[in-house]
Amino acid sequence: MSDYFWLTEAQIKRLKPYFPRSHGVPRVDDRRVLSGIIHVLKRGLQWRDAPAEYGPHKTLYNRFKRWSEMGVFDKIFIELSSTETPEQLQVDATHLKAHRTACSLLKKGAFPAVLAAQKAG
Repeated sequence: MSDYFWLTEAQIKRLKPYFPRSHGVPRVDDRRVLSGIIHVLKRGLQWRDAPAEYGPHKTLYNRFKRWSEMGVFDKIFIELSSTETPEQLQVDATHLKAHRTACSLLKKGAFPAVLAAQKAG
């Protein structure tokens, strides 16, 4: 089904160094559980509403809670954000809010560098 989110093998291979070592009993499939965690968080679901394809919802919650407390996700996010700086960034303006008086800030001289660039341009 296309509604489910699955990490690729390449993505799991990149993240694997940040997983804690299992003690004793081997862990349930990391790819399945992490994909389930991402699916739940991405869609804003409650843990019990996670699709059965990702395994028991209690496993997803326990792994998320345990690894969050251990800082595993922090290390993963730092690794993923430390890649090359993109040449271009885009912002979706539908989520930006400005006060109705914000348009008059340039006229009032709040940003002299911008005004100087506009006059020079």
